[in-house]
Amino acid sequence: MTERCVILPDTRFVSLKAGLGERLNAVAATIRPENFASLLDTLMLDVLQRGFAEATAHEGSIWLLDAGGSYLVPAWNNGTKAAEFVCRHRQPLDRGLISMVFASEQPFVENEVYRNQQFDPEVDLKLKLRTCALIEVPFYFLKACRGVISCVQVKALGDNVPDPPGFSPQHLAAVQRTATMLSRLLELRLLGSTVGWDAD
Repeated sequence: MTERCVILPDTRFVSLKAGLGERLNAVAATIRPENFASLLDTLMLDVLQRGFAEATAHEGSIWLLDAGGSYLVPAWNNGTKAAEFVCRHRQPLDRGLISMVFASEQPFVENEVYRNQQFDPEVDLKLKLRTCALIEVPFYFLKACRGVISCVQVKALGDNVPDPPGFSPQHLAAVQRTATMLSRLLELRLLGSTVGWDAD
């Protein structure tokens, strides 16, 4: 018979809970698209790369709300054109599928996504790419949805070759698992920094 490990809150920390929550909220407010990548350590990057590879995506991105709360901005991307894209695009919250996912906090997957009238082609036009298949999932950390994790299959704009094979529900599940793992790793790092664990 397998025993269950039960860990109860330590009463010595009860009086500190509210203060810790306030401090973590303040920490969350300092995290912006421009500084987010500095929080990603080797393990977090490995989780992202493996997750996108498992989903058969060509590249993936992390989008965060900007300081003014009006746009989603790509804070990290592992594609070949990341330098042209990260922190350079601002997606209005009232336009595009990624804003829909952020607002609804519901995942989204679609192949031949360029046929969807809600798809905003602005990024594709800038990067001279065609997004053929798309997965987007809400990105939570510190008890709030603070952005979106997306991945895509693409081809060159104007290229007449067949579309990539597209995504399946299993690929969506892989990205959702990746987002959850990244959230937990990020929260552990933020909590460790807040209470001084990483200074030991």
